[in-house]
Amino acid sequence: MTLSLISLLSQDVTALWLLLKTSADEIMHQDIVPLCAADIQEQLKKRFAYLSGGRGQDGSPVITFPDYPAFSEIPDKEFQNVMTYLTSIPSLQDAGIGFILVIDRRQDKWTSVKASVLRIAASFPANLQLVLVLRPTGFFQRTLSDIAFKFNRDDFKMKVPVMMLSSVPELHGYIDKSQLTEDLGGTLDYCHSRWLCHRTAIESFALMVKQTAQMLQTFGTELAETELPNDVQSTSLVLSVHTEKKAKAKEDLQLALKEGNGILESLREPLAESTSHSVNQDQLDNQATVQRLLAQLNETEAAFDEFWAKHQQKLEQCLQLRHFEQGFREVKTTLDSMSQKIAAFTDVGNSLAHVQHLLKDLTSFEEKSSVAVDRARALSLEGQQLIENKHYAVDSIHPKCEELQHLCDHFATEITRRRGLLSKSLELHSLLEMSMKWCDEGIFLLASQPVDKCQSQDGAEAALQEIEKFLETGAENKIQELNKIYKEYECILNQDLLEHVQKVFQKQESTEEMFHRRQASLKKLAAKQTRPVQPVAPRPEALTKSPSPSPGSWRSSENSSSEGSALRRGPYRRAKSEMSETRQGRTSSTGEEEESLAILRRHVMNELLDTERAYVEELLCVLEGYAAEMDNPLMAHLISTGLQNKKSILFGNMEEIYHFHNRIFLRDLESCIDCPELVGRCFLERMEEFQIYEKYCQNKPRSESLWRQCSDCPFFQECQKKLDHKLSLDSYLLKPVQRITKYQLLLKEMLKYSKNCEGAEDLQEALSSILGILKAVNDSMHLIAITGYDGNLSDLGKLLMQGSFSVWTDHKKGHTKVKELARFKPMQRHLFLHEKAVLFCKKREENGEGYEKAPSYSYKQSLNMTAVGITENVKGDAKKFEIWYNAREEVYIIQAPTPEIKAAWVNEIRKVLTSQLQACREASQHRALEQSHSLPLPAPSSTSPTKGGTSRNVKKLEDRKTDPLSLEGYVSSSLPKPPEKGKGWSKTSHSLEAPEEDGGWSSAEELINSSDAEEDGGVGPKKLVPGKYTVVMDDEKEGPDTLAMRTGDMVEVVEEGAEGLWYVRDLTSSKEGWVPASSLSTLLGKSSSAQCLSSSGKTYCARQLCPEPAKILSPEPV
Repeated sequence: MTLSLISLLSQDVTALWLLLKTSADEIMHQDIVPLCAADIQEQLKKRFAYLSGGRGQDGSPVITFPDYPAFSEIPDKEFQNVMTYLTSIPSLQDAGIGFILVIDRRQDKWTSVKASVLRIAASFPANLQLVLVLRPTGFFQRTLSDIAFKFNRDDFKMKVPVMMLSSVPELHGYIDKSQLTEDLGGTLDYCHSRWLCHRTAIESFALMVKQTAQMLQTFGTELAETELPNDVQSTSLVLSVHTEKKAKAKEDLQLALKEGNGILESLREPLAESTSHSVNQDQLDNQATVQRLLAQLNETEAAFDEFWAKHQQKLEQCLQLRHFEQGFREVKTTLDSMSQKIAAFTDVGNSLAHVQHLLKDLTSFEEKSSVAVDRARALSLEGQQLIENKHYAVDSIHPKCEELQHLCDHFATEITRRRGLLSKSLELHSLLEMSMKWCDEGIFLLASQPVDKCQSQDGAEAALQEIEKFLETGAENKIQELNKIYKEYECILNQDLLEHVQKVFQKQESTEEMFHRRQASLKKLAAKQTRPVQPVAPRPEALTKSPSPSPGSWRSSENSSSEGSALRRGPYRRAKSEMSETRQGRTSSTGEEEESLAILRRHVMNELLDTERAYVEELLCVLEGYAAEMDNPLMAHLISTGLQNKKSILFGNMEEIYHFHNRIFLRDLESCIDCPELVGRCFLERMEEFQIYEKYCQNKPRSESLWRQCSDCPFFQECQKKLDHKLSLDSYLLKPVQRITKYQLLLKEMLKYSKNCEGAEDLQEALSSILGILKAVNDSMHLIAITGYDGNLSDLGKLLMQGSFSVWTDHKKGHTKVKELARFKPMQRHLFLHEKAVLFCKKREENGEGYEKAPSYSYKQSLNMTAVGITENVKGDAKKFEIWYNAREEVYIIQAPTPEIKAAWVNEIRKVLTSQLQACREASQHRALEQSHSLPLPAPSSTSPTKGGTSRNVKKLEDRKTDPLSLEGYVSSSLPKPPEKGKGWSKTSHSLEAPEEDGGWSSAEELINSSDAEEDGGVGPKKLVPGKYTVVMDDEKEGPDTLAMRTGDMVEVVEEGAEGLWYVRDLTSSKEGWVPASSLSTLLGKSSSAQCLSSSGKTYCARQLCPEPAKILSPEPV
C-alpha cells in the first residue's frame, strides 16, 4: 500500500505529523550562538573579560575587563572568540542598546592602558555605548596618563566616548553600585566559575533539545512514510519495531526533560537559599531560556504522543485486517472443500443398514465440519465488530462477512437437504424391510403348518385362523400402493432402488397369492369333511420354485429364491419363536424389549469399537510422529539437551500398550461385533495384559515433569506442525490413562442392557476386574510415593487398601504423660494395608503442577500382620476401631472418615487374619502328618474342616465365583439342632463379610488349646473334656438354640456337637444352648497362643499353631 493510500486513510495522522514537525522546527531553528562555552572553556577561564550581568541606567549590558597583567599576551583568536561569545549572550533587544565596557587598569601602566583600549576598540564585534577606563592610581602613572591622554586624544577617537576615571566613586556615577561586582566597589553577586558552569549546562541542554527534536522529526517521517504490509507476519514485525523505537524516543525525551528541570532548579538555587538574594538580568535570562526550551519540549512530546496514538491505531487496524483476511482465506478454502464433499455425497443407500451407516457418516461429517462452520461464523462476527469500531477498511471487510455468512448458510442448507434425502431413504428401506420380513414370516408360517392337523375340521379351522390373523398384520407391514410409493419417494428413486421396490412388491403379491390359495383350500376342508382329505403343505424344496425372488437373496445371489433364503436366515428362527409365543398366548412386548436392548447393546459395542480404533490410531500417531522422530538424525538439531536420551521416560511403555491393543485386543473386540453381550470374555481373557497400564501410570509423573521442562522445545512444535495436531503432545500422553478409565463406563452400559443375556456374569466379572485394575493403579501411584522405608515394599505382599486416618496411640510401656496426651491429640497418618504388614506413614503435600502436586508419604512404622489383632468397635464412635500389637502392648485407635470406610478396612483385615489362620492350620496338619507317619486323623467333611474338606470347599467357592476366604461355600446358615433331637449337628458358620451388627462372626473352625494334642503331635478340633469351662469370648447374639455369653462366665459342657459347637449349661442362669468350643477355656491345662480380633468385646483369633504351648492372649476390654 503506497503513501498516497496512507494519506487517504489517515488525514488526521498527517495533520498531527505537521504539528509535530512545526514544534521540532521551532526548537531547531531558534538562535543558538555559533560558539559554545564548552568550545572556549579554557579561554573563558582566564577571566580577562566577563559578563557579570550588570546593566547600565538604560539597560545596556556591562562587560568588565578586570586587571589582567598578561592581557597583551592573549592571542587575537582567543580574544576575538571571547568577545564574540560574550556579546552573543544578552538578548537581541539588550544588545541593540549597546554595551558598556568597564576597563580596570588601576594597577597597570599607561602604556598598557593605551594598548588595551586600542585593541578593544579595534576588535569589539558589537555596538558600544560607553567605555569607562579606570586609569592607573600611581601618582606618576596618573600624571603621565593625563598628559598623554591630552596629547594623544586623536588616537582614542571612537564611535562612543571614552571616559578616563581616576577612582571607583567616579565609576559609580556612571553605573549604579548594584550593577557592579565587589572588586569595583559594587554589590552584585558574581562567581565566574558558577557562571561558566551554568552557561555550559544551558548550552548543552539546548543542544540536547535540538537533537531530540531532530530525532523525533526523523522518526515521525519514518512512521509517516511506512507502507502498510500485506501479511500478518510483516505487519506484526512493523508494529513491534515501531513500538520499540517509540519507547526509545520517549526515553530520550524524558531524559532531556529531566536534564532541563535539573538546570532550572540549579539556577533557582541561590534564590531558594536566601530570599534576600537579588537576581541579575543575565540570570533571569538564563532561567527564561531554560523554561522556554522545556515548554517547547513538552509541546513536542504532547504532539508526538498524539501522533503515535493515531499511527499505532492505524497499524493495529492493519494487523486486525490482515488477521481477518488470512482467516477468511483459510475458512473459505475449508468451506469450499466441505461443499465439494457434500456435493459428491449423493448415495442414498441400497439397504437399511447402508442408509443407517450413511446417516452416521453424515452426522460424523457434520460434527467435524461444525468446527470450520463455527470458525467462519465467529470470523464474520469479528468482521462486523471491526466495522462497528470504524475500521478504515470497511469496504473490504463487509463483502467478506457477507460471503462467509452465505457459505455457512449454503453448507447448512446442503446438510439439511442431504439429511432429508437420507431420512426419506431410511423410511423407504424400513418399509421394504418390513414388507420383506412379513413375506418371509408368511412363507415360514405356510411351511410350518402341520399337515396331519389340517386333515380334521378343527385343525383346518385353526390353520385358517392363523392365516387370517397373519393377513390382518399385512395392513401395517405391506406396501399398499406402488404408485403412491413412486410419487412419495420420487426424489431418491434411482434405477437400482426402483428395481428393488418392484421386486419387493412382486414378492409381496406372490406371498399374498399363496395365502389366498391356502386360505381357499382350508375353507373347503373346514366346511366339508365327507372323506379324509390329505392337504399338502408346501415344503421348503417346493417353496424354492416361487416366482418371487427375495430382495435380500437377490442382492447376494440372483439364483436363490426368497423362500429358500428365508428358511436359512436367522430372522425365521426368531419368527418361529415369536409364532410359538403367540400360540401360547404371550404378548409381543417381551420380544420388542429384547430387540430394543439388542439395539442398545449394538450401540454400546459400536462406540467401544469406534473409540478403540481411534485410540489405536492416536497411539500410532504419537509413536510415529514423536517417538520415532526422536531417533531421526534430521531432527536431532531441534532436540534440546535436557530431552536427549529421554524417550523411555517421556513415552513410558506406550509402544507395548499400542501393540497389545492393535494386535490382540482390537481383534478380540471385533470378533464380538455380532454378539456384544459376550464382550466381557474379551476383557477377562486379557486381564493380565491390562497390567501394563500400571507401569505406564507409575511412569506418568516422571513423564509429565520432563514435559514441563522441555515443552517449549522446537522439536515438539515441529512434530505437532507436521501432524497438524491442534493439541500438544501432553494431551496425547494422557490418552492411555483416559482409556483405561473409559472401559469401566462402557462395561457398565453394556451390563445395563444385558441383564438376562448369556454373558451377563462375564460382564459383571469383567467390570469388577477393570475396577480392580483401576484401584491397583491408583494404589500403586500412592505406593511409589512412600519415602524412608528401608526394605523392599514388594516383600510385604499385595497392597490391599490405603487411606488417611486419625490415629491415637496407647502403649503399655510408654510414659504416662505421653500416653495421656496421645489420647487427646490424634496423629494424621496414611495407612497402607499389605498382606504381610500394615504401614503407618505421614502424608506430605507437595507444591507444583500436575503430578508434582501429588502427595508424598514419609514412612513412620509398620506392624507385622502375624502379631496384629483388631477390635472392631470402640465405644462412643462408630468410625473408630483398634489395631493392637503383641498382646496389646501397643494399641492404635484408628478413626476412619466414614463408617463405611471403617467397615471396609475391618473386613479386609479380618480376611488377612483368617487367611493366616487357614495357612497356619494347614501347615500344622502337614507337620503332624509327617511326624505321625500315619494316615490323617479321621474327620468327616461334614463335621470338621480338614485340609481335604477345605480344598473341596474352596474349589466349590471358586466355582461359585466367591471369595476363597469366605466360609459360606462349605457351611450352612442354620444352627445345629439341640442334642435332644438326636439328629446330630449341622454345619454352621457366619460369613466373613457379615456386618458388624451381626456380632456373630467366628473363624468357623475349632482352635487347639490342649497341650496334650501338641505333645502327641496330633492336630485336630477341640476335644470334649468333661468339666467346667470359662468363657473367653463374648457372644451376645442369642437365638432359639444359641446361648448368649460374656467373658468370665462359667459353663458346664453337656454334649459335643459338630463343627466345633458344644451344648453347654450356664452355671449361673441354668440356661442351655449351643456355643462355639473356641470361645471356652478349661479351668485347667495349657492353650496355644492366638491372634485375635474383637467386636464389642468379642475377640476374633487367628491362632498360631506353634510347637511350643503358650498362654492365651486375652485382650483388655475397651
